[in-house]
Amino acid sequence: MFFVFDGIDGAGKSTQIARFVRWLQAAGRTVVECRDPGGTELGERIRDLLLVPSSLPIASRAETLLYMASRAQLVTETIAPALAAGKTVVSDRFVSANVAYQSFGSGMPLEDLLAVADFAVGTTVPDLIFVLDLDVETAATRVGSTPDRIEARGSDYFRRFRDGFLALESIWPGRVVTIDARADADEVHRRVVAAAERYLHASTAETDRSAPRR
Repeated sequence: MFFVFDGIDGAGKSTQIARFVRWLQAAGRTVVECRDPGGTELGERIRDLLLVPSSLPIASRAETLLYMASRAQLVTETIAPALAAGKTVVSDRFVSANVAYQSFGSGMPLEDLLAVADFAVGTTVPDLIFVLDLDVETAATRVGSTPDRIEARGSDYFRRFRDGFLALESIWPGRVVTIDARADADEVHRRVVAAAERYLHASTAETDRSAPRR
């Protein structure tokens, strides 16, 4: 199984990922965690280019391609091998983030972005994407005092890419669960687990139906 957590900065992804991983491990699953961009030696170098504040200009198309390059390496080196070995992967962001940031936030045509994403990841796509939704004003009170390159783009940009996260359910029906991140951490975790259990139950039932009868 391949799970992704995404959402506006400050929505509590790190907290919820840690709790979800513990829940999966308690259920007997071997879990591989990763972050996107990053997660490999190449990916971490690209992450620094993308997120560390600097005077280096990065055009929107170049930015998108850098994200996809990091992701392609992550899929090849970490995610695909883990899934092939029967492990469960939990990623902090994936293609869903680029839909929000580069398409809705920066205006890149969605069709172009998804085409590049298809080339970068191939058939390795998440089974379930948890979008932790939070309004921009609340999120601003939760992020650190030193914003990264993306966080420094301001509230108007934040509102556009929040709209992108909210649009994901229509882009990938059945694979996206949007959860109100204004709730306390315990309640958010309960909703994440409930959604995962529904998915896992449905997946098991589908496997049972497709198994050959003897």
